[in-house]
Amino acid sequence: MTATSRALVLFSGGQDSTTCLAWALSRYAQVETIGFDYGQRHAIELSMRPILLEKIRAFSSEWDGKLGEDHVIDLSLISKISQTAMTEDIEIEMQANGLPNTFVPGRNLLFMTVAATVAYRRGLDVLVGGMCETDFSGYPDCRDDTMKALQVALNLGMATSLKLETPLMWIDKAATWTLAQSLGGTALVNLIREDTHTCYLGERGTLHDWGYGCGTCPACALRARGYGEFANITLPL
Repeated sequence: MTATSRALVLFSGGQDSTTCLAWALSRYAQVETIGFDYGQRHAIELSMRPILLEKIRAFSSEWDGKLGEDHVIDLSLISKISQTAMTEDIEIEMQANGLPNTFVPGRNLLFMTVAATVAYRRGLDVLVGGMCETDFSGYPDCRDDTMKALQVALNLGMATSLKLETPLMWIDKAATWTLAQSLGGTALVNLIREDTHTCYLGERGTLHDWGYGCGTCPACALRARGYGEFANITLPL
């Protein structure tokens, strides 16, 4: 399938989606990217996307030749119909339902539906997302069962045979750093450290060993812990 398949990568400008983009470029004949402006509190990630895409192109002539059009979609309706710590300036905390208030209901469902619509129009047959069930905050729309159900629903609803790929689904953040290194070496690891954005609060004032961020939000904590485990195993002392 990979020799002639054309993929659309859900590319936010964060660590996971950048790793997924490199993964797709190593496998598919053509790769396009899609990002979403949904009124996110950390909108700085949208500013990092074009910088990352330009630098990814510079990795090799092969990747440059494969990397096609980028699409940015306005999904601001998400922030209008939800009240979460990802879309409003409120404190991050757990909710009575056991989910953190950083969970944005319906977000990944909408992302995949819109991405599938763009893929249909563009003649692309693979959707690639950075959803993960190993290191995550318990979001139900990041689970493997959700992605499998979406694949069935989208293909039934559009009479297509789209394949949803989630290369990070069963690996933790340390393994995600390792995967990035295997795909693009130290250069890709450094690119992810310095130019991707994960912090929920949009903080880019201090460059830590693991990248920019507040260092305290759940996204920073996961990223920092994963990098520490990766560095102890992979990098020289």
